[in-house]
Amino acid sequence: MPDKPTSEPDGLAPGTPRDKGAGSEKYKERGVILRVFVYVIAGHVFAGFLWLLFYVGAHSHK
Repeated sequence: MPDKPTSEPDGLAPGTPRDKGAGSEKYKERGVILRVFVYVIAGHVFAGFLWLLFYVGAHSHK
């Protein structure tokens, strides 16, 4: 156990990304594409839930 704990594991200098491509444009582009995909899926699930609520509400016997 070291006497002085380091903030960065494996002897990396502070601010050095773990992944060699972590700061690259390709890495950021992949993150944006993933985020857009998740938002589109979540938006469709939410819209489907709203549609289901209106459908059930319109067909309920009051």
